[in-house]
Amino acid sequence: MIRIAIVEDEAVYVRQLKEHLTKYEEETGETFRISVFSDGDEIVTGYRAEYDLIFLDVQMAFMDGMTAAEHIRKLDQDVMIIFITNMAQYAIRGYTVNALDFMLKPVSYFAFSQKLKRALEQLKRRTKKYINLKADGGIARIALDQIYYIESMKHSIIVHGTERDYILNGTMKEMERQLAEDNFYRCNNCYLVNLSQVESVRDGMVYTRGGQLQISRPKRKAFMEALTDYMGGVIG
Repeated sequence: MIRIAIVEDEAVYVRQLKEHLTKYEEETGETFRISVFSDGDEIVTGYRAEYDLIFLDVQMAFMDGMTAAEHIRKLDQDVMIIFITNMAQYAIRGYTVNALDFMLKPVSYFAFSQKLKRALEQLKRRTKKYINLKADGGIARIALDQIYYIESMKHSIIVHGTERDYILNGTMKEMERQLAEDNFYRCNNCYLVNLSQVESVRDGMVYTRGGQLQISRPKRKAFMEALTDYMGGVIG
């Protein structure tokens, strides 16, 4: 099932998009779960990174589509965004928020189906795994390969990512349990390391693209075994 959000403040265009989606389902056998928001602020408030594709109107009364997209990108780097607009010049700004495409109103079914087909083909080529994090007043989705390591600090968890860091409530045990099958391993009590991000190990330190972390003596043997299994070789 493909999860789609429509963010549009004009009922006539909401109806048109829903009709296009229904027709596409009938023609292709795809299944869509559709959520509708009447303004940018509606989808941004308490945003949950649960959509595969967002059709986003550019011009809306309270929060325009470009501003909404900027907020969404802070929590969700991977959702596909297709802008809907009356004027083509607005689409140029879409590249700043990594928009997939844009459509001009009124949207013909042929143009819609071609752009939707392209979006779905890209979705099906994705093989990334994700984790959802409660952060910044919403739910952020981050690909596991975008995490360097996870740090426990006092009563908080810090997820150190390639794009930014996320600070959230929780325990290291919870994170370790959640990522048990995804090649994350503790090098000491404070750090859970993404083994795919390890560049080297020397002098009791593990070096990742995100920084260098100390390997505690009690965890050294198990950590090195886990890393060796992952790498398929021996690292001295």
